[in-house]
Amino acid sequence: MAMNHNRPCGTFDTSYEQTMSVVRTPLRWTILIIFIVAIFVMPRVFSGRLLSLANLIGISIVAIQGLNLVTGYCGQMNLGQTAFMAVGAYSSALFISKLGFPWLLALPCSAITAGLVALLFGLPSLRIKGFYLAMATLAAQFIIPTLLVNIRPDITGGTHSLIVRPPVIAGFKFNTQAEMFYLIMICAVLATYLTKNIVRTGVGRAFIAIRDNDLSAEVMGINTFYYKSLAFFICGLFAGVAGCLWAHWMRAINPDNFTIMGSIWYLGMLIVGGIGSTAGAVFGVVFLRVIDFIATDVSLSLGQQFPEHMAFFQSAFSVLVQGLVIVLFVVIEPRGLNERWQLFKASYRLHPFNY
Repeated sequence: MAMNHNRPCGTFDTSYEQTMSVVRTPLRWTILIIFIVAIFVMPRVFSGRLLSLANLIGISIVAIQGLNLVTGYCGQMNLGQTAFMAVGAYSSALFISKLGFPWLLALPCSAITAGLVALLFGLPSLRIKGFYLAMATLAAQFIIPTLLVNIRPDITGGTHSLIVRPPVIAGFKFNTQAEMFYLIMICAVLATYLTKNIVRTGVGRAFIAIRDNDLSAEVMGINTFYYKSLAFFICGLFAGVAGCLWAHWMRAINPDNFTIMGSIWYLGMLIVGGIGSTAGAVFGVVFLRVIDFIATDVSLSLGQQFPEHMAFFQSAFSVLVQGLVIVLFVVIEPRGLNERWQLFKASYRLHPFNY
């Protein structure tokens, strides 16, 4: 009989497939079914603002899962994720408008383009790491927007916004928040599923070995340059998909949409959720995006109560709250929300013998 692997009391695995499966117990199947039903119901129940928040969360999850692979699992610092998203966004828009690609072809092409650009900026990871690698990837945040503004502005729009067509699949146009919601959520779920399975493969184990000690990994025969480069390429693929979704969701893109602050907030989401955890990446995105949503509403109310400080509440209050949340997590719970979730599951599984 296969080992129990800390299952709920009375639950045992009888095969290797059961041991390695993601959805193992009837309770998990029930939760999965409820989640799928909720996704289909949400656009009919949520208001426009809540749907917009859900779409933003879905796009952020795609980008964060890619960042989690290269930073959380492979240990390579990346401060250029939003720049790689910009490559995916502009590539998709131009593939459709200039080359006449259908959206289902533009999506993988833009993802591959962003992956190759991320690979280019990740090449220094062979010789440098830590702070120096962060500076190398940070260069993407300055180089890519500068190229988009100054190289062929007649095509990219330069400093002006580039209008993007809505996605069209099999003659159906995704032209509203509710319609884009289904497209974005499918990509978010697939990105999370792929990340979970990549980590469980030999590639994922090589990433973790490099993160823990790259010299030991190299001594064991792991080609560190190959796997570091692969991590950056996969990260760029996810960023390209997120950028493509962002472009067709917003319907207009500008280099100012992809700033360094976006990359820093993505790292903050990883910290809050738990670096090196697939579930933690989702937790971090949802938590910080909801905090930002609530803080924005609170800042509007406070601005009405204190008109003389309206400018502060509109421009700085939400950022201040999110920054404070990240600092508190770094100091109090450095392993993020995923650590709390794991402790809760361990306590639940041992019930009623949790002592």
